[in-house]
Amino acid sequence: MTDDRLASWLTALVETAAPGGAPARAGLTSQEALVRRATPSGAELALAGDVVVKLHHPRTDAAALTARLDAVALPALAPMWVQPVERRPLPAPDGRLASVWPRVEVLVEGADDHPWAEAGRLLAALHGAEPDGALTKPLPAQGGPARVERALTRMRALDHPARPALVDLGGRLLADAMTGPVRPTVVHGDWHLGQLARTRDGLRLLDVDDLGVGDPAWDLSRPAGFWAAGVLDDAAWETFLHAYREAGGPAVPAHGDPWPHLDLPARCAVFVATVRALTVQPAHSGDPADALLEACARM
Repeated sequence: MTDDRLASWLTALVETAAPGGAPARAGLTSQEALVRRATPSGAELALAGDVVVKLHHPRTDAAALTARLDAVALPALAPMWVQPVERRPLPAPDGRLASVWPRVEVLVEGADDHPWAEAGRLLAALHGAEPDGALTKPLPAQGGPARVERALTRMRALDHPARPALVDLGGRLLADAMTGPVRPTVVHGDWHLGQLARTRDGLRLLDVDDLGVGDPAWDLSRPAGFWAAGVLDDAAWETFLHAYREAGGPAVPAHGDPWPHLDLPARCAVFVATVRALTVQPAHSGDPADALLEACARM
């Protein structure tokens, strides 16, 4: 299959997609030319005008993606999520699954004005949601350990001075993650600030690819790990954690030391981020590889 055929299919799809029930357009203007962009996760985004088509990673399971798209439309979850334009995944000509979304303002992780308190409250609301009775298909299990395993596989193939130490660390973390405690709630599965959008109705969650059921502490793992690594400042972490607790978030106790619940997921998040900074996007990573490597060395 040629890339031209996929590009033609994507162009036709964004021309007919209409966020919010607006009439379909007759064609793209020069200002709305189709732009395709790869993501570090292995997915691809095709953007034009007010529409985004996500071509999911080839390993994406159609039944799981369908269950996730169904779930975010439920009354218990819909107020927290950007809603898709199409309610079902579409088969792209190259065999990948595609989903269609409105174009929104995504938070940039390196900015200085992050809404940490609102983000904490939103995440607590997600973890407190109870959509089980309305689900037509069960949500998949939380994939934190699988993400550690994929990072470990990438690290084993990398020619880097830190490879032996990181492979050893990743193996130990994976063994612990596979036997860690289970306190299941609905979880985002890959939560960080880049998975949030500013909308006229407030902050909303993005990216359903890892939505599932599992230990909510994994959703706090990236900010927790980055704070422990010295990458996230005290004020941001404390604002986020306080708001999450005040909103009744179940990942940590309402009072006292949260770290017994966060330690393992936080270590895993730092390991995964380190491997990504070294292997997946070394030339464009927004993560500070040196600081993350130092944090891994301390583990």
